Amino acid sequence: MTEPTPRIVLCPTCGKRVKWSAKNEFRPFCSERCKLIDLGGWASEQHRIPGDRDEDDVLTGDLDEDP
Repeated sequence: MTEPTPRIVLCPTCGKRVKWSAKNEFRPFCSERCKLIDLGGWASEQHRIPGDRDEDDVLTGDLDEDP
């Protein structure tokens, strides 16, 4: 019995072709470097998830209240 052809994806950071398999500990990235570059982008707020600013303000206000 042969193994199925592995799925190939593009690294979101550098665009390199990467096998999508359990053996790739950095998937979907090609390397630890690309994974850390992406993490840094989230930490420095270069990446953002779109949302409704009015809704964010309402939810943030809930955090200021004491129980």
